[in-house]
Order: sequence, then structure tokens, then C-alpha cells
Amino acid sequence: MSESHLHLHFLSLLLLCYVSPSSFSSLNIDYSSYVACRPYQTQVLTEFMNEFDSSHCNLSDPYNRVWCDNSTGAVTMLRLRACLSGNLKPNSSLFRLHHLRYLDLYQNNFISATLPSEFDNLNRLEVLYLSNNSFVGQVPSSFNNLSLLSYLDLSQNDLTGSFPLLRNLSKLSFLDLNNNHFSGTLNPNITSLFELYNLRYLDLSYNNFSSSLPSEFGNLNKLEILALQSSDFFGEVPPTISNLTSLTELYLDDNQLTGSFPLVQNLTMLSVIEIADNHFSGTIPSSLLTMPSLLVLKLRGNNLTGSIKFPNSSTPSRLEYLYLGKNPFEGKIIEPISKLINLKLLDLSLLNTSYPIDLNLFSSLESLLHLDLSGNSISPASLDSKSDIPINLEILWLQGCGIKEFPNILKILEKLEYIDISGNIIKGKVPEWLWKLPRLNTVFLTNNSFNGLEGPVDVLVNSSVKNLLLGQNHFEGTIPLLPLSINVFSASGNRFTGSIPLSICNYRSLTQLKIGYNNLTGTIPQCLSNFTFVNLRKNNLEGSIPDAFHISSSLKTLDVGHNLLTGKLPRSLQNCSSQEFLVVDHNRIKDKFPFWLKSLSNLEVLILSSNKLYGSISLPGQGPLGFPELRIFEISDNKFTGSLPPRYFENWKASSLMMNEDGGLYMVYTKATSGRLSYFNIEAIDLKYKGLSMEQGRVLTSYATIDLSGNRIEGQIPESIGLLKALIALNLSNNAFTGHIPLSLSNLGKLESLDLSSNQLSGTIPNGIGSLSFLEYINVSHNQLKGEIPQGTQITGQPKSSFEGNAGLCGLPLQETCFGTIAPPTQQPKEEEEGEEEEVLNWKSVAIGYGTGVLLGLAIAHLIATYKPEWLVKIIGPNKRRSL
Repeated sequence: MSESHLHLHFLSLLLLCYVSPSSFSSLNIDYSSYVACRPYQTQVLTEFMNEFDSSHCNLSDPYNRVWCDNSTGAVTMLRLRACLSGNLKPNSSLFRLHHLRYLDLYQNNFISATLPSEFDNLNRLEVLYLSNNSFVGQVPSSFNNLSLLSYLDLSQNDLTGSFPLLRNLSKLSFLDLNNNHFSGTLNPNITSLFELYNLRYLDLSYNNFSSSLPSEFGNLNKLEILALQSSDFFGEVPPTISNLTSLTELYLDDNQLTGSFPLVQNLTMLSVIEIADNHFSGTIPSSLLTMPSLLVLKLRGNNLTGSIKFPNSSTPSRLEYLYLGKNPFEGKIIEPISKLINLKLLDLSLLNTSYPIDLNLFSSLESLLHLDLSGNSISPASLDSKSDIPINLEILWLQGCGIKEFPNILKILEKLEYIDISGNIIKGKVPEWLWKLPRLNTVFLTNNSFNGLEGPVDVLVNSSVKNLLLGQNHFEGTIPLLPLSINVFSASGNRFTGSIPLSICNYRSLTQLKIGYNNLTGTIPQCLSNFTFVNLRKNNLEGSIPDAFHISSSLKTLDVGHNLLTGKLPRSLQNCSSQEFLVVDHNRIKDKFPFWLKSLSNLEVLILSSNKLYGSISLPGQGPLGFPELRIFEISDNKFTGSLPPRYFENWKASSLMMNEDGGLYMVYTKATSGRLSYFNIEAIDLKYKGLSMEQGRVLTSYATIDLSGNRIEGQIPESIGLLKALIALNLSNNAFTGHIPLSLSNLGKLESLDLSSNQLSGTIPNGIGSLSFLEYINVSHNQLKGEIPQGTQITGQPKSSFEGNAGLCGLPLQETCFGTIAPPTQQPKEEEEGEEEEVLNWKSVAIGYGTGVLLGLAIAHLIATYKPEWLVKIIGPNKRRSL
């Protein structure tokens, strides 16, 4: 934007300047009169806007405004949301607006910016809202100078360090730090948190504090909302929490908290108690369910025992949402549950009740909309249509309840929108009446033994169903005609035959199509680009992948692996700018490496293994491969050639993934307890892992793997491989790599599987590999390595075959020692020797002449080792490892 244009832009801005209210403690701002800003203030504001791409700042938008004081003309309030792009620098003109009292810069694109310490120039600020801006680094200590602040929101950034220094912010009533990376203890002798006595709202959730909860929390006795969920807090909840008598909402979910139920019974203002997914034990206090203001009680996923004692009081409970699932309660559910007449949601899933649950127990809960009984035994008689159940139910979960017959009780639930009866043992056909329920939206029938649908071929067409999941059953025949309003159709893992019906292209609302693991034949329809998610994996589809992806395509995931596809990768895939997941493995695709896919800036998973792909996997004179978000890269068993430049692995997603303590394994799928649809976006991939070829059934979001095995790649392994901190599996076997094993492999602290076998690698095995605590599998066999094998539990526990075929290697687990003597060789069975010889001879990645040189080198090394033992290298002091 030109400067003259920007001045015109600001002319319209000035017409929208408002009188500043006397106080910004409340967000109810008086917009009653207008005033012009002083020229100097206008100039500073113009300079500030000039520092960024502000072309998206629509100042007619009520969320983007400037207010000036009616007496001084100084800018006192500035709100610019989601419209600035650039770097917020320390010398920004923003910090010359010294009269600012209210600053809201929510959700701008401040590129990799730290929080400037110059914010303390704005020492009249009362409200500072910097949420969702990707700020990095620590909160500057200068924030401690903003002594007039009453509202501070730094949530949803990438801030690090310990709890920030805010000791002088004595007026602070609202503090939100959620969704950052703050860490460290909340030791009251160090942190300033417990001196903020006026706090009413405190949110520290989704951080990495790894701290106990100090008793000083009880000092913050004005707190009304306390949110500490998912922040690695541990230990018992201090009894001083009972001092927080103004508390209305308490969130402690998803931590490592232990002990008995927190002392909250005298906190009579509490409307929300969420302590799910911790390790609380003992029984539920009998008075809990009758707390006078309590509306939400979430106790799911603890170790609470005893019987479930519902209130037997004459005063009905006010509870509307009750989560008791996934606790080892004993006994049976008793009748006083009928006193919870205001319940809208009841989660009793995965209990340890000694009797089947009778659905008639819930007959009086007329307000009940959502019932989850998954993982329990249900009384078969109560599943009959003659049973009594709240007829207003909208969501019903009966997943994994051992149900054998289709539950006819669903017939009477005319308001039912969402039903999940997956994971049961129901056989036969799905009854025709199910599709006539007028408000039915989502149906989960997965993991049963259904073999068909009752009624005519078009039985589904007029149904209101939008999300239909039939996977892992025994459905046969052709794919049925679908409901006209279908959004998601998932039918993987059945026995469907025939071709993919062309009518699929006529469903304008269909975005997700999962029909993999069937027996489908024919070609792929041209309308793939209309979908967001497509899984056609493991069928018998032929022809080429349609080259029909248009620029407006919303495709994110395409999996056509394990088919009979030929031709080239469609170049129109370049138009799928949202694509994250591309899997084409185990087909007959013949093409060069698709460097042109670099334009897909969101691509995280690229799997091209077992095709007829060829050529170099690096362009001449180029450095990094270029796919910035890539974390799973599988191109094994093709005919790729060339070498990898030193910077090949720079700037990959795998170098920046945040990992948790168990290796960062986070599943894509979560259960939709709110009734909203949730499902697997990615079903499975093939992975050569720990020496085995396997299908990885759960694709995880925070790990990285690389598999280049079975090609003809040569040259050295780049040291830049050590930048990929999230890497858990690396397979470079059966290639023609030369040179040393990179020392930087020792930096891959999450690595679990390493396969460098059948190459031409020389030198020693880096000692640091012996210190990789998670390394469970290593194979460096059939190379030209020498010296002592690094020692450590991870290494010495490996089989001898992982190091064989390296004439110069010695030490455990091999028989050869490194101290001038050779242990007598163990006689191997003839069959095993022949198998190993065949494996070497069948290695197709090295040319015949090259392989002859290797065999000659091994023979010479054997002669040296036999007749000149004193020539063996002696390495003293095995490497020590960090224990798990």
C-alpha cells in the first residue's frame, strides 16, 4: 500500500474515532459520540500501520477501531484484530502511543516475533490483549512495569520460560496464559503469581509447568474462575482450595493429580467442577451432587471407587452435565438417579458395575439429551421397544456393550440425531425403519457383523443421515445409493465389489469418502477433487489417478495405496493447496520424483513406496528438499538414484515438532462426547519399522519417519539428518551410501528404529548412538564398518545379525573381541548361512561390479583378522548410556 493511499485510508479511520470512556475495566464501551484524534497521534498511528501489510484492516469492521480521548485527542484505545502481517519490532511506532489504556491486537500475523520489552513504554495500559499471535520466547521482565494493568491476555502463543514476572501488577484481575509452553515449578518463593491478590480469572491451562499445586493458591481468594487443565500438574490438591469461596468454575482436567476428592464441598458458588483424567481415588462425597449451584460435574477417567450414590434428597439437584465414565465404580446404579431431573448429559461409560445397566433407570430424566453407556453391559430386555427411556434423547452412545441384537428401542426416539452402536456383535441386516427416524444425522455401525441393509436398493436415499459409518463389517454387493444430504461416507473393511458408482460425483455435500479395504474394481472417478478426504486403499482399482484437480480443490487427504494404478502422478495435484496427506504406495506408477509438489506448503505425509518411480531425489545445485511441513517421507522400493546434498534435511517439520515425554505419540482420533462427529482422518500406512514391514494402524501427529530403503541412492548421509528431533524411525537400508555414519545421529533423542544395513558405509559407529535411550532396533549389517561397537543396554541387547557383514567390527554382541584375541566362531546351521548368502546376492541396489569390490574387501579383511590379530583396533572405555 502506498503512503498516499494509506493517508486516505486513515482519513476514513479518523471519521471512526470515538470518545474514550473514563475506564476500560468493563468491555461495555460508550460509542455515543465522535472526536478527532490530534494530528501528532494520527501521524504516529499512520507510521505504525505502515510497518505492516495492513491491507486487510477494514476499519468499518466493529472489531477494528481507534478511540481518542475527548479532551486531549490522544489515542487511548486501539483494536486491530486479524489484519496486520509483519514483524512487531522494538522500535515500532506503537510504543510512542503513550496514552494508550486499551490495546487489542488479537490474532495478527506477527512473524516469529518476540514480545518487545518496549511494551513498558505504554505504562498507562489497563487492558492488553495479545492472544493468538505466534509470539515466541519469554515474557520480558519489563511487563512488570505495567502497574495499571487489570486485564492481560497472552494466550495461544508460543511463549516459553517460567511464570512471568508480574509482581507489580497488583490491580490485575484477569490473567490468561493458556496454550503456551510455560514450564517450571510454581514455587511461591520464586513466582509472583501468589502476590496477585485481586485476580478473579486465572487460566494457566495447556502449558508444561510440571509442578505441584502450592497451598498458596488459597491466597487468591477473589478467584472466580481457575483453569489449570492439561499443564502437567501433579500431587494432591491442597486443602487451602477451600478458601476460594468466590470460585464459580474449577478446571483441573488432564493432569497427574492424585489423592482423594478435592475439598470443594463448601464452595457453594461452584457451577462447574471438571477434574477428569487424573488419578483421584476414593469415593465421591455424598454432598457433591446436591451442591446448590452445581451445573457441570466432570469426574471421568479417575480411580474413583465405591457405589454410585445419587442424591436421595427431596430437593432436586440442579446438575445438567454429569460425567462419571471410566472409573472403577462397584456395585450397581441405584434408583435415586431419578432425582437428577435437570440432567441434559449423562456419561456412565466404562464403569465396573456388577450388574447390567437397565435403561428403564433413566425413564424419569425427561430433560436428558445425551446418554453415554459405552463399555458397559446393557440389559438385553431394556433394549426392546417396549422399554421406557427418555424420549427426548438426541445422542446415544452404546459402543462396545456386547449387544447381540439390533436395539429396537431406537424406534421410539424420534428426536435422535446421533447413534453409536459400534464395537458390538450384531449380525444380519440393518433394519429399514432406522432410516426413517426424522432427525437422524450421524450413524456409527462400525465393528459389528452386519452383512447388508433391509429394504430396496434406494432405502437410504430419502434419509436425513449426513454421516454414515459402516466400516469393519461384512457388507457385500455393490455400494448402496446414499442419502442425498450425505457429508461423510465411511465403509472401509467390508466386502463391497464392483466399481465405484459414478453417482458418487452427484453428492454435492459429500466431503469425506472412505471405501478402502474392499474388493472394488474399475477406475477412479474424475470427481476426486470435489472431496476433502479420500481413502481408496487396498482395493483392485486400475487405470491412472485422474488428472482433474482444479485450483479450488479442498482436498486434504488422498490415499490410493495398494491398488493396480499405472501412469504418472497427476500434475494437477499442485492445485490442492490444502493437501496434508498423499499416499500412493504399492501401485505401478512410473514417474520421476515429484519435486513439483513443493508448492503444497501444508503437505505433512508423502508415501510413494513400492512403485516404478525413478531418477534423482535431489535437484542439481539445490540444498534442502524443500517440503517444509514434511514429517513422514516414505519412498522405499523404487529406482531412485543420486545423492543427498549436505543441507537436504534442513527446514523440515520434524525439526520443530513439539514432543511429549512418551515420545510425542498423539492420536488423530478422539471421541466426540459433545455429540459432534469425530473419526479417523487417516486409517493406516505401511511402515518398515524395527526390522519388520507392518501396517501402522494409528497414524500419529507428532512423530516423524523417513524410509528411503531399497533404492540406488549413493554418496554420504548428510549430517543435517541430526536436525530432525522428532524422528522415531530412519531406514536407509539397501542403497549405495558411502562415507561415515553421521555423528549427528546422536542428536535424535526420540529415535526408536535405525536401519542402515546393506550399504557401503565405512568408519566406526558413533559412540553417541549407544546413548539413545529410546532406540529399540538398530541394523548396520553388511557395510564396511570397523572398530568397537558402542556399548549400552540398547546396543548389547540387539541380535548378532544386526552387526554382521562388517569385517572390521568387534565387541558385543559379535563374537569378535577388541583385545587382540578372537572368540571361537559359533557353528551356524547350514540353512541360516545359505539364507544370509541369498540375502546378500539378492541385494539389487548395488551394481554387480560394485558388489564384487565389496566381496573382495570383505575377503581381505577376513585374512587380516585371521593372521594379524595385533592389527585390530583397540578401543578403550565403552560409552556410558543414559538409562531409561
